[in-house]
Amino acid sequence: MRAAYTTQFGSPDVIRHGELPPPVPGPHDVLVDVEVSAVNHVDTFVRSGVWRTPLRFPFVIGRDLVGTVAAAGPGATGFRVGDRVWCNSLGHDGRQGAAAEQAVVPVDRLYRLPDGVDPVDAVALAHPAATAHLALFTHGRLRAGETVAVLGAGGNVGSAAVVMASRAGARVIAVASARDEPYVRSLGADHVVDYRSADVAGQIRAAAPDGVDVHVDTSGRNDLEPAVDLLASRGRIVLLAGLHTRPVLPVGALYLMDRSVRGFAISHADTAQLADAARGINGLLAAGRLRPRATEVLPLAEAAEAHRLLEEGKVRGKLVLRVRPPKKE
Repeated sequence: MRAAYTTQFGSPDVIRHGELPPPVPGPHDVLVDVEVSAVNHVDTFVRSGVWRTPLRFPFVIGRDLVGTVAAAGPGATGFRVGDRVWCNSLGHDGRQGAAAEQAVVPVDRLYRLPDGVDPVDAVALAHPAATAHLALFTHGRLRAGETVAVLGAGGNVGSAAVVMASRAGARVIAVASARDEPYVRSLGADHVVDYRSADVAGQIRAAAPDGVDVHVDTSGRNDLEPAVDLLASRGRIVLLAGLHTRPVLPVGALYLMDRSVRGFAISHADTAQLADAARGINGLLAAGRLRPRATEVLPLAEAAEAHRLLEEGKVRGKLVLRVRPPKKE
């Protein structure tokens, strides 16, 4: 089978495109004919060795896929040959990746693709939407009627978070560029603050005088001094990006108001948490409420170039690798 893979850690130049033996599913696995695979920042961390996780070479890159069930092991119940499916947790913790003509997916990490959903849209959302769900609900414990501040609201994770929080009945304060205001309002934001403003914190405070219940900075700046001050009593800050940031933590203001800071990485989410996120994502996909802002599709053979573009900050939206021609409906 054709695959994008590496035989060592390193720059995008270590990614090869060529033939590998097809994977063999175990009794609780599903063999998937891959149609598209997404490219994420975490994929570059794994490829470079910055994010250390068990893997074996040759290592197929990528974690997200949309495809069709080709075969299922005897213990992989619930899926039939021909089912359209998606996954967002390959390429980590000993699992081979998704950027290949075929991939083996443990049955508890595989989800059905709702009818009528474009596979490119679905794979582009698989990672950022699951990250947003985990940030808001699993770790942020967001409830209807609460106020959430989403920083980086115009980005992949941030825009999904705005949609999800709004649909859950929360009041959303979106921090984004001024040119993104119409877009994030269309997603459900109640207030929009220009991140270039001289007083972002003051504008958030004016919009939420009683404080913010959940603060999610998808931009990865992680300026915790104003963030903690903006929280309501028992407010929660959720950290999910900014690998190399070293912010100041105002401890007194944190513990005197029962506030908390919680960090997470989607790679550590268990299968139950991922399945819960997938249910929420599928509902929004089926209803047409969740769509990627922009996608660029490259052929699988250009996987190295895709990683290079992402690391150089030349991607606006989401990069998707086309593995097979689109299926005819």
